[in-house]
Amino acid sequence: MVQASSAIQRMQKALIEMNIQLSNVLSDLSGVSGMAIVQAILEGQRDPRALAALADPQVKASKEVIAKSLEGNWRPELVFVLGQEVEMYRICHDKIAACDRQLQKHLRRMAPKVDLEAAPLGPRPKGKRARGNAPKFDLRTELYRITGVDWTQVDGIDVQVAQSVIAEVGADLAAFPSEKHFTNWLGLCPTNETSGGKVLKRRTPKVVNRAKVAFRQAASTLIRSQSYLGAQYRRLRTRLGAPKAITAMARKLACLFYRLLKQGQQYVDKGTEYYEARYHEQQVRFLIKRAGKLGLKVVQPPAQTA
Repeated sequence: MVQASSAIQRMQKALIEMNIQLSNVLSDLSGVSGMAIVQAILEGQRDPRALAALADPQVKASKEVIAKSLEGNWRPELVFVLGQEVEMYRICHDKIAACDRQLQKHLRRMAPKVDLEAAPLGPRPKGKRARGNAPKFDLRTELYRITGVDWTQVDGIDVQVAQSVIAEVGADLAAFPSEKHFTNWLGLCPTNETSGGKVLKRRTPKVVNRAKVAFRQAASTLIRSQSYLGAQYRRLRTRLGAPKAITAMARKLACLFYRLLKQGQQYVDKGTEYYEARYHEQQVRFLIKRAGKLGLKVVQPPAQTA
């Protein structure tokens, strides 16, 4: 995948050197419109209007704007470089497709936890689409069959994060007696190194682990999530800062992953409103307790009735 991304970047560089500004009108050169235009250029098409007509109707830019971005100098050496990078990009995708087929065969050999006929998988949640680099087979169904959990229901943890963690630790987590052992192995717990009763360091240890990276990436995606986990991450980010909040939420996601995989239960999101109401009640209890220690009494207003 990294090599394919590098090939796309070199394709963009060759186009820019030919004064082809496709990046101004297309967000993704590797999309349907971008690759159709690039292929037509390699086949000898030089008319900007004819090239602009190949863009998908869903592209926001008009055909006239796209045509203006395709008025280049068409230097033959740069067209050659463009063709080489397109070929490299397609070779990378062929290799990725071969890896996907091998992964699918491996998953199918794993013992199932649920019977798909007795407990079929429900529809994909609204607003949650598969990533662009997702495998070309139904990874969601395969992971549900071998784990009994629909990972698309968990905000932050999608099927690719779950697949990365399962590939690293297995599908049963038998090596970890508890979620504390699991998160400690991931390096998501503070070290709390002490000397003479004084804490010297609280930082999490440096652990090179693909599962840890997957959980941290999953935690960082919660910034715009309208869910219980998203609300909790945004509050932690405001109070602690982004780095510490990502580590804290990565540990929470790891604990959640452990519980779901061990217990085989489905995740149900309680929503942002539930988290805000619970946080409000927690703050009220804290203030009442604090006031009691200071010899004060907090008088709450009567509940408003409709």
